[in-house]
Amino acid sequence: MPDLLFFGKSYSNRPDRTDAFQAGCLIEGLNRLGVDKFSVYSISYGGYVAYRMAEICPKYMMEKLVIVSSGVAWSDDEKGEHIKKIGRDPKELLVPTNPNDLRLLVKLSVYKGKPLKWLPDFFLQEFINVLGNNNRKEKLELVEHLLAKKADTDLPILTQETLLIWGDQDNVFPVHLAHQLQRHLGPKSRVEIIKDTGHAANIESPDAVNTLIASFLLGHS
Repeated sequence: MPDLLFFGKSYSNRPDRTDAFQAGCLIEGLNRLGVDKFSVYSISYGGYVAYRMAEICPKYMMEKLVIVSSGVAWSDDEKGEHIKKIGRDPKELLVPTNPNDLRLLVKLSVYKGKPLKWLPDFFLQEFINVLGNNNRKEKLELVEHLLAKKADTDLPILTQETLLIWGDQDNVFPVHLAHQLQRHLGPKSRVEIIKDTGHAANIESPDAVNTLIASFLLGHS
């Protein structure tokens, strides 16, 4: 399973930081691996990339799409207001350099409990130093592109069946964005809302997420 560029061991010397470039690289990678038919499961930033993959790929190649909590459909005003509400520079939170920013990122992403409560700052700082600073410059550029990117007023209506999964307590991409995107996509899409779950639905409610995805891919109602 390939990582997105600048995550894991994936890297590029090209300066392009768009989600469309990421999508093109993934499709080319799958082609080189001889994968001619697939479905895509994506979460958060990955949703932007997966949407572009679905736009590029013909339906016979990319059969179905799953997006978990992503800001694909929000307007410029919605994005600006939400960033104001958080009250912090998103770059500082999404690519944190210190324990306080990492704690706030997790607080925004997780609804149930406080997973970092008992972890000391020195442990979190070491985690940031070892893992979080990998390709830091490039990750910041990815965030900067998303922040500067204007809403797509001609967002394509996908031909693939699409499942949208959201936590009802998502503080990163509020749940109304799920319904907004579903209205845009129309009858080939559906929304599933998981109760008492935040942005990190795959971590907080993995059984519910996996059940929904498996049922969708296998064609069960």
